[in-house]
Amino acid sequence: MNQPKEEIIKKFIAAYNSFDIDSMLLLLHSEVQFKNISNGEVNVQTAGKDEFRKLAKQSATIFKEREQKIVLYKETDNKANVEIQYRAILALDLPGELESGEYIDMHGKSEYNFKDGLIVSIIDES
Repeated sequence: MNQPKEEIIKKFIAAYNSFDIDSMLLLLHSEVQFKNISNGEVNVQTAGKDEFRKLAKQSATIFKEREQKIVLYKETDNKANVEIQYRAILALDLPGELESGEYIDMHGKSEYNFKDGLIVSIIDES
């Protein structure tokens, strides 16, 4: 796969938005690392495609709708930094937090690293 990084990221986000886990996985390196950081603390991380697939399937059940929009894109060497506007509607209650039907609207950033023309790491921060 020899596509521009921005195109790969846009395809990945489009697949994420449409809950298309198989298409997301096609864009990931077998050694993919994922980390989610919220309020300065790592709350989720995975290593490898299998762990990522499990997390993606679990996450998909939480939302009725979800959408990431790229606000700003910056690329250097094998890395791309993306500012994201995120909105979602919950499909189920999150214990002690939010209830089904509630909206989430937040700003975040993601760092994508590449290897062999595929995404090898994603770090999401919000």
